[in-house]
Amino acid sequence: MGTPSFDTVDNEYMENLMNRQWVLNKRPLKAVEEDTFSLRSKSLDPLKDGEFRIEVQYLSVDPAQRGWLNDVPSYVPPVQIGEVMRASGVGKVIESRHPDFVCGDAVEGGLGWQEYATCNGAEVFPVRKITSNHPLSYSLHVFGLTGLTAYFGMLRVGEVKAGDVVVISGAAGATGSIAGQLAKLQGAEVIGIAGGREKCDWLIDTLGFDAAIDYKQESVSERLAELCGNRIDLFFDNVGGPILDEVLLNLKQGGRIVICGGISSGYGVGDLPPGPKNYMQLVIRRASMKGFLVLDFDSEFPQAQQQLMNLVDEGSLKVCEALAEGIEACPTALRGLFTGNNLGKQLIQIRHPSSTIMS
Repeated sequence: MGTPSFDTVDNEYMENLMNRQWVLNKRPLKAVEEDTFSLRSKSLDPLKDGEFRIEVQYLSVDPAQRGWLNDVPSYVPPVQIGEVMRASGVGKVIESRHPDFVCGDAVEGGLGWQEYATCNGAEVFPVRKITSNHPLSYSLHVFGLTGLTAYFGMLRVGEVKAGDVVVISGAAGATGSIAGQLAKLQGAEVIGIAGGREKCDWLIDTLGFDAAIDYKQESVSERLAELCGNRIDLFFDNVGGPILDEVLLNLKQGGRIVICGGISSGYGVGDLPPGPKNYMQLVIRRASMKGFLVLDFDSEFPQAQQQLMNLVDEGSLKVCEALAEGIEACPTALRGLFTGNNLGKQLIQIRHPSSTIMS
């Protein structure tokens, strides 16, 4: 193929760049703490053949990131001490020695907690071009892994259908909010569980949920019995813990539970919570409980993303972004996921000095 030509947006701009990045300082035993990460600043090394540089514009903040800090086997390797914290991000190529990427390309992939990412296509989550005309940040949620998780978890694993009574925990988060809307589009009755009146009102008034339970101010067991006692066809669980136990007592005969996440366990924060006390309800009610990973459906991502785009374009699917400003905000934003601070998808917006590729 030969050596790819050097492509850069502005030599003078590039020469003055410094890259701020968060690296793992020590593995947290419980919640992410002040000294879990260290913020460092370093100059950018010259690109090697086959590499390209990305100016990061948005970073995704996800509960799974806490799990990646544990030195235990998982579906991806743990983040190593001294390594840039792993995260999905979007941005634009500003420098390239790669034949498939040129300056100005909009891209998304595993960019990490940093302002500039140097990539070669061999990352844990490889970089790909963004070709849609939607906001770049949408590739990190509604068209990204959270939206795809909701899509496949609700439609394929949960097999939601018209007339189902569906309950969703973590309903005001990035995945739960999309999952609930997809269930409504299939003709289901949807009840969301979220923390705080503002979130519950948003689920009903903006997203069209039939009802919402505020677990911070209401008795989940009483409200579940009132709204859907022994009628739950499908529970889409992002939380686990005591809420899962309460839902088990309200399942319909033959009900289904889809385990999407377990944020109440903190993805490794301290001791694990006890298993569900009411698990024998699965036997009594002839119910099923199944976990899944969205990566199981990777070959079908393009078709699913197109369907999600169509729904957004026609106004049938609404999105909400919680934006934190600046690279400095990354650790705080991650901690906030486990205390319910975000409404919709939590993102970090990275601000840069003006460059010739910035839109």
